[in-house]
Amino acid sequence: MDEVFRKIGSKLTLSQKIERRIEAAIREKKLPVGSRLPTERELCESFGVSRTALREALRRLSARGLVEITKGSGMTVTGLKIDDAIENLNLYYDMQFDHNLIAQIIEVRRLFEPEIAGLAAKQRTQNDLSDIQDNIEAFKACNPDNIQMEADLDNKFHLLIAKATHNPIVQISMEPIYSLLPRMRNLIYANVEGEKDITLEYHLKIFDVINKQKSDEAAELMRVHLRRTMEIYQKYLHNSY
Repeated sequence: MDEVFRKIGSKLTLSQKIERRIEAAIREKKLPVGSRLPTERELCESFGVSRTALREALRRLSARGLVEITKGSGMTVTGLKIDDAIENLNLYYDMQFDHNLIAQIIEVRRLFEPEIAGLAAKQRTQNDLSDIQDNIEAFKACNPDNIQMEADLDNKFHLLIAKATHNPIVQISMEPIYSLLPRMRNLIYANVEGEKDITLEYHLKIFDVINKQKSDEAAELMRVHLRRTMEIYQKYLHNSY
C-alpha cells in the first residue's frame, strides 16, 4: 500500500494527481472493491497535500462512482457498476443527439443487432421468452394515441433481446443506444402510416424464431427490420430538406 499513498509532487494540480493515483490503484486491484481508504488525515500525510486538494480529488472519484464517502463511516472503494457505465453513455448520447448521431446509431444497430438476435436465440431462457412475450402483448394493447408508450415498448423489446444473450457487455454497449429509440422513433416514424402494425409484425416474427432457437433466421429478420429503419430515415431526411 505504501507505493499508492506516497507523496504527490507538483507537476499537475494536486487534486488531479491524487485522483489519478487512487484510480490507478483501483484499476490495478491494489485497492480492491470493498476496501476502505485511510482517513483524510492519514491520506493528507501520506500524499503530502492539503485537505482541500484531497477533498477535491475524493469528490471527483465519488462522482464517478469509484469511491463511496459515508459521513461517520469513512471511504470505501466501490468500483464502477454496469448502471454507472450505462448512465454515462446515456448522458453523452443525449448531449450529442442530432441527425449525424441518428445515422451513426442506425449504422451501429445494423452492424451488431442481427448478431445479438442470433445469440439471444441460442442463449434465451424461459424467463426471457416470457418477458419478450409480455412486451409484445403490451405493444399490441397500447393506445394508438399514446405515442410515447409505444416508443418506450419498442425500445424495451430490443433491450430484452440484448439481455437474453446473457452477456453483460452486450447490455452495456446497447442499452444507451436503445435509450435513444423513443426519441428517434417519434422523430422518424411520426408520419408513417400503419407503422405500429408493421413493427408488431416484425417483433412477432423475431420472437417466434428466438423461441424456436433458430439463430440464423433471428439474425436475418433483425437485419431486414433494421434495413427498413434506415430506408425510412433516409426518406425522412429527404423530406426534411
